[in-house]
Amino acid sequence: MIRNARTRAVPASVGLLGGLVIVGVGGVAVAEETGSDGVEVGVTIQERQAGALSLSVAAGDETLVEVDGASDDYREFTGVLPDVTVTDTRSAAPEGVYWYVTGQASDFVGTTGQDPITPDHLGWAPTLVTEGNGEVAEGEEVLTSIDESTNPSVPNNVGLAGEELLQLALDSEDARAANGTWTANAALTLKTPNDVEPGSYSSTLTLTLFEDTY
Repeated sequence: MIRNARTRAVPASVGLLGGLVIVGVGGVAVAEETGSDGVEVGVTIQERQAGALSLSVAAGDETLVEVDGASDDYREFTGVLPDVTVTDTRSAAPEGVYWYVTGQASDFVGTTGQDPITPDHLGWAPTLVTEGNGEVAEGEEVLTSIDESTNPSVPNNVGLAGEELLQLALDSEDARAANGTWTANAALTLKTPNDVEPGSYSSTLTLTLFEDTY
């Protein structure tokens, strides 16, 4: 209502200044306020989050499949560790810190009471999926206890009985600035004696993200 009143008032003013006569307009219109009301507008400003360094795994399970004729000395089963992603959403990473992801498997426990297959029988070969310029590196291959070590000075045929490196960022800040999201997976290999008891077994492979200081 107020807007209409003002629109009518403008042509009347122009007509007087230009010497024109606008028929039907006898003078400057005066808007009369007949009422008013208001709407309260509010907003809640949350404290800005500083971000976080976090880990996620693409899938919750993987089934290993036997490789026919792999060896006369043992049985071999293979699969792929689902993608493991580290995400850094922090606005700034602390100086002098680095992060890394490890994997450690539990015993393969049989569903019908078979003797467990210990985790040193499970090895892996990590692969970095995310391309980069060296900010993040993949861990070294870990062989099973059935294999012969390729590094006699530091045996690497220990399987995943202990925490083994999947991927590593030597500087948290460099990795965050270069990408902020890094994904790795690994080829899994389980080797057992030929006389292993048949049946279904399962193990939990725990992936853990650490951040530490130099």
